[in-house]
Amino acid sequence: MKILPIILLLLSFNLNAQSVDFNNVFEDKTLRVDYIFAGNETHQYIYVDELSSLPTWAGRRSRLCELPLAGNGQIKMTNLKNGECIYKTSFSSLFQEWIATDEAKTTSKSFENVFLLPYPKVPVEIEITLLSSSRQVSSKLIHQVDPNDILIRENRSGEIVPYTYIEQNGTPQECIDVVILAEGYTKDDMEQFYTDAKKTAESIFYYEPFKSMKSKFNIIAVASPSLEKGVSIPGKDIWKQTAFGSHFDTFYSERYLTTSRIKAIHNTIKNIPYEHIIIIANTDNYGGGGIYNAYTLTAAHHKTFTPVLAHEFGHSFGGLGDEYYYDGDVMEGFYPLDIEPWEQNITTLVDFDSKWNDMLPNETFIHISSNDSLNKEIGIFEGGGYASKGVYRPSFDCRMRTNEYPEFCKVCQRSIKRLIDFYTQK
Repeated sequence: MKILPIILLLLSFNLNAQSVDFNNVFEDKTLRVDYIFAGNETHQYIYVDELSSLPTWAGRRSRLCELPLAGNGQIKMTNLKNGECIYKTSFSSLFQEWIATDEAKTTSKSFENVFLLPYPKVPVEIEITLLSSSRQVSSKLIHQVDPNDILIRENRSGEIVPYTYIEQNGTPQECIDVVILAEGYTKDDMEQFYTDAKKTAESIFYYEPFKSMKSKFNIIAVASPSLEKGVSIPGKDIWKQTAFGSHFDTFYSERYLTTSRIKAIHNTIKNIPYEHIIIIANTDNYGGGGIYNAYTLTAAHHKTFTPVLAHEFGHSFGGLGDEYYYDGDVMEGFYPLDIEPWEQNITTLVDFDSKWNDMLPNETFIHISSNDSLNKEIGIFEGGGYASKGVYRPSFDCRMRTNEYPEFCKVCQRSIKRLIDFYTQK
């Protein structure tokens, strides 16, 4: 199959978006919006839980109404007076993963979610939308926020959890601020946590393009104490009292390590400028999890910590999809084959022009079998996104496919670099 060269279309970026002057419409602080996502396989709902303010804004101050990636959900803030869009962001959520499970067919559940938005100077309308795997709106909520509302809580009181900067390359306005939180470390374990947090930062910056763009990041280690060491492993009847209640066996997958206590995470770091979250768990059990614009959570003491951390951060920061698959995988069918996935490193070829077509040689064939000689090439390799057929990845192997491969493929690297530029360019 020959793929004709085309001019790259940055589908996820709205290059014609109206420019918004941050200082005209926003304060230098954060509006934290807590939502509850609830429902089941057939019906999903969004509810406002609480509004609060944080003392500073660490997010972007330009390209405010552009989306770097579509995500599985989106938030849009508009000026209530004139209808002008003043901010957009996108995300994914554990709830949206859960509704694809068998459990969601027979029961309903609710999940906490927290989003950080710039604090408006004027009354605004906030529209939050959840999208299905077929990219249809599955739930939408529109609500209004008056910045002078006396019930918006000032969320900066209480005990400040100890923290230290591992990397500090600029102000929160200049850099991407990433916090590393301790999970399953008692107060007596904090020396070990700081050692592990330093290793966490080193592990991220081991890989390109993070390595060459290290100066764009601030990394903050937050010594959040737990009452007990380790984390919960329900499959082994092990339950621990930890800072964020994380556990393996999420959705009955042995290696899937997550937490649903999102408010506890954000309450812990409310006095620290932050944008992205990494949680390291004091365990040598294998596993982890990463959710786009939510968090990365991974085991700090397993021998595969470095590659697993990078893989999960590829999800939570980079919005990258999984490139692996197993024949007969229970997740097969997660991506409808008639819809182009929003993740930049997998494709169904429905809209391949929006992916890595421009990076291909003049003649490129779809590879339907593994071939070690093709390791370094950018191509079209069948198998990815949990499916052995119909979903394609850009290289034979990648950090988003196996723990053994030493780097992100060139397509993943370009996607991550674009995000870093998006968040930091003025």
